[in-house]
Amino acid sequence: MDIGVSTFLTDYGIDPLVLARGVEERGFSALFLTEHTHIPTSRRSPWPGGAELPRQYSHTYDPFVALAAMAAVTSRIALGTGVTLINQHHPINLAKQVASVERLAPGRVELGVGPGWNKEEMAHHGIDPRRRTPQMLERIEALRAIWTQDEAEYHGEFVDFDPIWSWPKPTAAPPVLIGGGGPTVLDRVLSHGDGWIPLRVRLKELDAFAERIAELRRRTAEAGRDHLSVTIFGAVPKPDALDSYAQAGVDRVLFTLTDREGPDADAATLAELDTLADLLRP
Repeated sequence: MDIGVSTFLTDYGIDPLVLARGVEERGFSALFLTEHTHIPTSRRSPWPGGAELPRQYSHTYDPFVALAAMAAVTSRIALGTGVTLINQHHPINLAKQVASVERLAPGRVELGVGPGWNKEEMAHHGIDPRRRTPQMLERIEALRAIWTQDEAEYHGEFVDFDPIWSWPKPTAAPPVLIGGGGPTVLDRVLSHGDGWIPLRVRLKELDAFAERIAELRRRTAEAGRDHLSVTIFGAVPKPDALDSYAQAGVDRVLFTLTDREGPDADAATLAELDTLADLLRP
């Protein structure tokens, strides 16, 4: 099982290039960045994590700008998003952004996607929260068309464009990882994904989660599809937990780094990476 890290990369935290080098030098397999284009001040949508929304949500870097810079100072680690709020991007623009980063890091870019939870944020982008899932699926289809076709076109309910020329093309279409943990998420993973990236599967839920992985494996085989990866975002960084994840059939875990601020953020985050890297050793 691979072990990577994820973070809310903020303008007040660790330097992005220091982080990328630190992750690769310590032997982790991946670095994933979160995304919010902005946070509405209304706060009408409750944060799923609790009462008060942490400051980091409104201070994140654009993940694709940051990943492009990180690509230049690394050579091995996977670079991904966990997750891109895909409905808040026009697919023509997003296809070019992701392809451009992939050309800088061939074969190392993964696109985690989700529809999001903040209804006001969606509304600012003209998205009807009640239709967010079908809109997400159309955008995934449009991305793949642009990545793989010289003259791509797409005609759907939410996305519609006539034939276009758009380069660069990625060296290979980046894997699309479907976020979410609801009752129908495996349908979307099988129909539109190359993998599954659920959020914070609690240890007491692992038996049920293992059954869902077994279901995914069975349905993947029945559909004649290749292996669909399972990445847990926000994994528990403890040896016993890692053993449990591996036994459940998880392919990769991502540890979430602590949000840090100020002149000591670089050193403190690197020290945290040192501690987490101890889990990489047998």
